[in-house]
Amino acid sequence: MIRLEQVCKTFHTAAGEVQAVRNVSLEIRDGEVFGIIGFSGAGKSTLVRCINLLERPTSGKVYVGEEELTALNEKHLREVRRKIGMIFQHFNLLRSRTVAQNIDFPLKKSGLSRQERDAKIQSLLELVGLTEKRDAYPSQLSGGQKQRVAIARALANDPKVLLCDEATSALDPQTTQSILRLLKQVNETLGITIVLITHEMAVVKDICDRVAIMEEGAVVESGDTVDVFSHPKETITRDFIETASNIRKIHELIEEKNELTRLKPGEQMVLLTYSGPNAGEPLISYLSHAFGIQANIIYGNIDFLKGKPIGKLVVTLSGDAGQLKKARDYIDSLGVEVEVIQS
Repeated sequence: MIRLEQVCKTFHTAAGEVQAVRNVSLEIRDGEVFGIIGFSGAGKSTLVRCINLLERPTSGKVYVGEEELTALNEKHLREVRRKIGMIFQHFNLLRSRTVAQNIDFPLKKSGLSRQERDAKIQSLLELVGLTEKRDAYPSQLSGGQKQRVAIARALANDPKVLLCDEATSALDPQTTQSILRLLKQVNETLGITIVLITHEMAVVKDICDRVAIMEEGAVVESGDTVDVFSHPKETITRDFIETASNIRKIHELIEEKNELTRLKPGEQMVLLTYSGPNAGEPLISYLSHAFGIQANIIYGNIDFLKGKPIGKLVVTLSGDAGQLKKARDYIDSLGVEVEVIQS
């Protein structure tokens, strides 16, 4: 549905050139939910604006469907853009217009009759669960309700693609989850391709089929969401995982020489990463039974990506050096990743 080929975007500022997007090539499949994740300043918002040419790339090509957007004149581009919806962090609603009038705004040049537009507005209000707010103004709505109106407005022209630029960043965690459930429903019921831009791991882990990680304007890692976050290759990806699971707290405690992390001679502290079927293995009790070593859990966390469990355990192991090696080899044979973080 979307194809980017060597897309670059450079801004010219008083301080010099800023290369916000650097040689990004991506393919986003028809009907999938695709996450683009990165910390602030990574270039992800600029990249998503290059998809619908709100920011015209300095170089490279952008395709949506069969159309090369970067080759179109402004008139043709406006027509194609009608099939690309977009929602933003701060909703961008017209404050002087009601909910119904905000949704109606993109329908003004649709060629639909007033009756057809009213029916369309009503169906969209039902989809986003706001039928009773039809005549309310934005100032009378909560943040989550405003974003639901923005989603309805973005869907008014029956887009094939929905771009979401930090769409949940201004919302509390509970409201974020309700908006993500709505976006997943939109994806499943209408078959719309959704691109999610975010700096929050929690936003991508439940609904994104595939994900790309951005750093300093470039895509440094991409692929199936479960694969990328189960077996991260790049430091930036590991940082996102640690941010979501708070596993980095262990490293802070080690630096602080906290009593919990002080090891006795011969002890090792290891980080075990489980994924998929092996997340349910009774590993710790087996290590003690089979190898005669002591295993003490310091930290544990199980999360779910697309319904598949990913677990992390920080464990101190103590015992005979030969048995410790056999235990680590056994853990490795189960497909559980082992990282010695202190010895």
